[in-house]
Amino acid sequence: MNLFEGNGNREAKIRYLDADFQILSPGSYVVCAMTGKQIPLDELRYWSIARQEPYADALSSFEADKRAGVLPNQKR
Repeated sequence: MNLFEGNGNREAKIRYLDADFQILSPGSYVVCAMTGKQIPLDELRYWSIARQEPYADALSSFEADKRAGVLPNQKR
């Protein structure tokens, strides 16, 4: 999908699946749940299926997992 397909510069509504996502409402981007940054759909690589949230990068995804308490215990 690109900007010339008629979806303009608006937020897409997405259902996040395992290794894929389904577009529920067309748009050109989603908003990172941690940073608020707009993520173009063709650059979307990180999301949570359980929380149905997109992330701008691996660090944002990691921080969201920490916030949700889903990381394994680490040795100290």
